[in-house]
Amino acid sequence: MRALHHPDKTDLHLAGVLFALSDPTRLHIVKTLAESGGELTCAAVQAPLSKSACSRHWKVLREAGLVQMRPHGTAFLNSLRRRELNARFPGLLAAVLRAL
Repeated sequence: MRALHHPDKTDLHLAGVLFALSDPTRLHIVKTLAESGGELTCAAVQAPLSKSACSRHWKVLREAGLVQMRPHGTAFLNSLRRRELNARFPGLLAAVLRAL
C-alpha cells in the first residue's frame, strides 16, 4: 500500500480547510467521524456515491489536513485531526460541527 501525504499542522491553510468543508458529502464524512469518536474505514461512512467519487472526497479532506488516514490491511482507517486543527484554527471544527 502506498504512503499517503498528510500536511504538517503548520502547512494547514484556512482556505483549503474551508474548501474541503464546503461540500455536503465531505461535511457528512466529517460529522460521521466526529460522532464516532475514533477511526472508521471509508466504507463505514455511508455515502450514495461511486467508489471513485468517495475516494476523491477523502483525498480532498486528507490533503486539506482534516483527516488522518492510516493503512490497516487492505483498507484505511480514518480519523479527524482535531488536535492539529484546534492548534492551527482554534474553535473552527467545533463551530462547524455545532452548525450541522
